[in-house]
Parts: sequence; structure tokens; C-alpha cells
Amino acid sequence: MVETLRLRGRSFRADLDLPPRELTLRVETIDARGRRAARPVRNVFGLPRAARPRNRAPRLDERLQRDVRRLAGRFPGTAGIYVENLATGKGAAWNARATFPGASTLKLAIAVTLLGRVDGPPAAGTTLDGIMRGMLIASDNDAANRGLVYLGGSTSGGGGLVNTAMRAIGLERTEMYGGYLLGTSLEPTREPTARGIPVSVLSQPSWGVGKATTAVDLAELHRAVWLASAGLGPLGRPSSGVDPAEARYVMYLLAHSQTRSKLARVTHRRRGVVVLHKAGWIDAARHDAGLVISRHGIVVAAVMTYRASGPGRRADILAGDVAEAALRRLRG
Repeated sequence: MVETLRLRGRSFRADLDLPPRELTLRVETIDARGRRAARPVRNVFGLPRAARPRNRAPRLDERLQRDVRRLAGRFPGTAGIYVENLATGKGAAWNARATFPGASTLKLAIAVTLLGRVDGPPAAGTTLDGIMRGMLIASDNDAANRGLVYLGGSTSGGGGLVNTAMRAIGLERTEMYGGYLLGTSLEPTREPTARGIPVSVLSQPSWGVGKATTAVDLAELHRAVWLASAGLGPLGRPSSGVDPAEARYVMYLLAHSQTRSKLARVTHRRRGVVVLHKAGWIDAARHDAGLVISRHGIVVAAVMTYRASGPGRRADILAGDVAEAALRRLRG
């Protein structure tokens, strides 16, 4: 693909419709005398124009709501689901304000809080870059704990800062609750309104205390990162400390998540679909939340599951089916 632009001045901005994959771009300039200069731009993850950030008010998609209710009813445990077309605001939810064990999904909250306290994306190979990649790509617990200590001097101190940052962007029921146990491995409030998406508590799993969040909070966190990549939304405010380049850095890491199940199951069924997501699990719970992107648009989806005897593979199937239902609605 070659794009030719006529430029003036010493800086420029190009709006390209890129294929959804890892890319290296070559930028070549030609001055009035015909002199040329070129430079490669590496570590670019392309997204279509349909994924461009914009603010939309949530509203109910009744057909998608029926699909979500049906899919949640199949799961033999407690599920919380939130899904929304970010281009239109139309979406659906089931038990979306019920609190579940947060597990590794909250490593994204640590990453966002860290970037709010540094100046620009961390340079490749630095300590902070290693922490961020460890948390978001490999879901490493030691990296998450080092991130909390980097923030607040201890895991509990860092956790307190994460909680404060999440409250500042409107996440009402998210609780960091200290650090992560080492030795675990990578796994194979808005009230309902007439026009809004019905986020409520229908069934609350009983699981004790610890890291906690809800499907709507996870969806709001991923939406906030996406909006911030264009300087919009709650993370787009100067007080958040997160600039567009930092938000795009987070999205780049989420695009390289090593989790290939759950929401990402949809990529095996549909060509040209990419998922930027952060999953989490413990023995009794499996979750995934992220951005599902195709040439038709972009969806934010969060699927949380809990079953005392273990959610098993059905949790992964549920997440994939929710992503599939959302993509069907994107295509009308």
C-alpha cells in the first residue's frame, strides 16, 4: 500500500486505513528539489478507520440484548456480560454490575495507573517497559507486583493508588486489594434507564474478599484507554496523566496478549478480526474483556464467569459467542 500526501511545514499527520496486523511502515519524503529521505516506523499495529475513537452515549440494542440473555442462560454458573458497539453506543448487558473476583483483568488497571505517573510511553528495554509487557502480554504476576511496588513502594501502597485512579475515571466497584500470588501460570455505576443499556445485579456470586470488579467496569476501562488514544474520555483529561501516545502503547500491548481463547476465539471464525484484550482467571472464575475490531467497526466486550466447581471450557465458549454475536450486529 502506498499513500502520497502533499505536505507543508515541518510536521505532518497522516490518516491511513491500515490492515489489522503488526506492520513496519516506510515514510519517504521528497522536497521541492527532488531530494529524498526515508525512515522505517516499526512496532505499528494497524487498525481500520472504523476503529477511530469517538464519544457515544450508550443505548439499548434489543436484538443484541436477547442474544446476550440467551447466551448467559446457557452458562452453568453465574455470568456477567457487557457489550457495546463503540461507534453507535448500541449495546446490551446481563448482570453487568455484579461483583466478581477480578484476577488478572486488573493488571490493565495497574498499567493505566503507572502510565499516569510517567512522561510518555516507556522506552523499549527499560524496566517499566518490561513490567508493562510482563503484565499485559504474558499476564505475569511477578511483573504486576513489581508494577505495584514501582507505584507505591509496596503492593498495598500501589494498590491504593490504583483504586484512586480507577475511582477518578468512574469505576465504582473495582478494588485492587494488594498484590498477586506468585507461582500461578498463564492460562491455556450507571443505573438502568429507558434508553440506556440495563446494567444491574441479577445474581451475585458469593466468593469472599479480594480483587474485585464488574463486567461494566472492565468495559469502561477498555473504552477509556481506546478514547484516550485520541485524547478523549476520562483518561483524556490532563489530570489523568495519560497522553494519547501512552494509551496507544497500552493498546499495542493488548493486541499481543498471549491469551488466544475467550474473546479471541472469534478470530478463528472471522478473517480480518483482531482482539485487544486482557483475560484473568482463578480456580472458580474465568474472565475476559477487551476491544473486538473488524472493518465494520469496534466493540467493547466484557464477559465474567464464576462457578464454585470451576467454570471450565464453557466460560471460554461463552466469551467467544458473545464476541460473535456482537460482530453479527456490527454487520447489521
